[in-house]
Amino acid sequence: MSRFPWPVPFGWFAVAWSSHVSQAAVVPYRAFGRDLVLWRDERGDAHLQDAHCPHLGAHLGHGGTVSDTEIVCPFHGWQFDTNGRNTCIPYSERTNGKARLRTYPVLERNGLVMAWYHPSDEPPMWDIPIVDEFGVDNDEWAAPVSRYFSIDTAWQEMAENGVDAAHFRYVHGTAEVPVLERYEPNGFTSHMRSKQFFVTPRGNVEGRIDSDAWGPGFSVVRFGGIVDTVLLGCATPIEADRCEMRFTFTVRRFADDRATTAVGEAAINEISRQLLQDKPIWENKVFVERPALADTDGPFMQFRHWAAQFYADVPSQ
Repeated sequence: MSRFPWPVPFGWFAVAWSSHVSQAAVVPYRAFGRDLVLWRDERGDAHLQDAHCPHLGAHLGHGGTVSDTEIVCPFHGWQFDTNGRNTCIPYSERTNGKARLRTYPVLERNGLVMAWYHPSDEPPMWDIPIVDEFGVDNDEWAAPVSRYFSIDTAWQEMAENGVDAAHFRYVHGTAEVPVLERYEPNGFTSHMRSKQFFVTPRGNVEGRIDSDAWGPGFSVVRFGGIVDTVLLGCATPIEADRCEMRFTFTVRRFADDRATTAVGEAAINEISRQLLQDKPIWENKVFVERPALADTDGPFMQFRHWAAQFYADVPSQ
């Protein structure tokens, strides 16, 4: 019996860092409960399609190649264009109009390859913003640093931590329970503003954690107080109950590059450490549909109402 009542949500999801997919590369990938192939054509554009050739089922990610703007099956050389249409059968004068690969909308932004998934192939319903701090010409912010995690839980369980202020004190050992100043769901986006005290060798330092989310797969978290840090947090459902998490960090530069590196690494390592503290809880807890909440708990039900819109089959909440 599943620990969670939800299917895979729909939305924009990170499937790779852009720098990890070279020109003409073909990469096997799995997400959304599906076998996929991620590839970049010879013009530099990234594509995500279902992995198995409709001819006789070969996995295009294992031995497939790229020819200009088409992917070539390793089994019989059939070619498919960026829309999934069969364009060439090398031993036939005809193509097969019924042989199509399901193709997912892709955009590259903020150093990420993002793909849109919807179980019924509905087109994208919102966009992903450009985050200025990750601009290539932004000298105010340090070069991005990435971290990757695989977690056996559902997206919603991880995202719910954002409104769970009390757990920061008891799981992560913060000096006090953070103050959640406001949580504002707004259509496909949500916005959280909070004040938190960080434990440092100099004592407790007041800081902030402000988060903005665009659907279930992309969020921007800004940390202030010790060192200004911006985190792109991207959760991608591999299965309904397993996710991968891509973190991309940048920190505001100091005058001294060594200080930027040292302080930045410390901040990044601390945020990553806290995720690893959450991991065993996420991987062993169950979803409680009607939680017995304390009167000072966060806006759990408001978050759950917002999250429910990202399932094609909306679960009861």
